[in-house]
Amino acid sequence: MMKQLFPIRHVLGYIASLVLSAAALAVIYLDLSRAANLVILAVTAIIQASLQLFLFMHIGESADTKKELYLNIAYALFVGLVTIFGTLFIFVWGWYA
Repeated sequence: MMKQLFPIRHVLGYIASLVLSAAALAVIYLDLSRAANLVILAVTAIIQASLQLFLFMHIGESADTKKELYLNIAYALFVGLVTIFGTLFIFVWGWYA
């Protein structure tokens, strides 16, 4: 009975998140090329985002709300990309009205 109550998947997901964060932090301390640093950061970010979505935000657990969940993710990505590229256009590339 107790085995069913212990959230082993969540604990392992938390540990995996810590390991991925440490791997991303290692980029600062390792003397690697810029390309290697970007690859390490991109891979750890994608894996960690997937881990967070599927394990802690329960994406894919219920079939009836799957459409709404993916629509919310798409909207969040859109808002994030508009914010990032809007900031780059204004502050870095000097595009403003």
